Amino acid sequence: MPIKPPDRDGRTMSDAGRAGRPSRTARGRPRPAANGRARGGGGSRSGRTALAARPAGWRWRLRTTLDLIRANPTGRVALKIFIAVAGALVVTVGIALIPLPGPGWLIVIAGLAIWAVEFHWARRLLGFTRRHVHAWTRWATTRSLPVRFLLGSVGLVFVAVVLWLSLKYSLGIDLVAQLLHYLATT
Repeated sequence: MPIKPPDRDGRTMSDAGRAGRPSRTARGRPRPAANGRARGGGGSRSGRTALAARPAGWRWRLRTTLDLIRANPTGRVALKIFIAVAGALVVTVGIALIPLPGPGWLIVIAGLAIWAVEFHWARRLLGFTRRHVHAWTRWATTRSLPVRFLLGSVGLVFVAVVLWLSLKYSLGIDLVAQLLHYLATT
């Protein structure tokens, strides 16, 4: 039986099942080798460098990129200004959309998440918001079906009233008066 040459990681096909791809856990981290040592460790046989053993994923790449930008004083200031402006734009759009039916609050929270990349106060506020939204969701989902239906109905009535008031006072369109006039004439 011929012996297969090892792949670039120093493993043969029988070691990994798929050549060139280390097995990964559900969260994307490399699994330790069968002998208890992590793959790519300091052994000279593997031929892997510390650079090749780095974690992969978009969060890691984003964090590394932001760290490289922050390493330069000019980059640090430019990043802070960019994050401040981008977060302000997203929060402003979200606040403008709050009275309308749709994801206004979700957009505000997204803008807060953008600010949280660079500002500690936004990170704390985002954590506070996240905790309270999770607590509200847990509370609402543990209620009976009629209570959840009542909560949903109150939410829809609130959105309808806010939409009616915003159309009436910002655009001058009174939907209720037009509906009553339509019903009276037909």
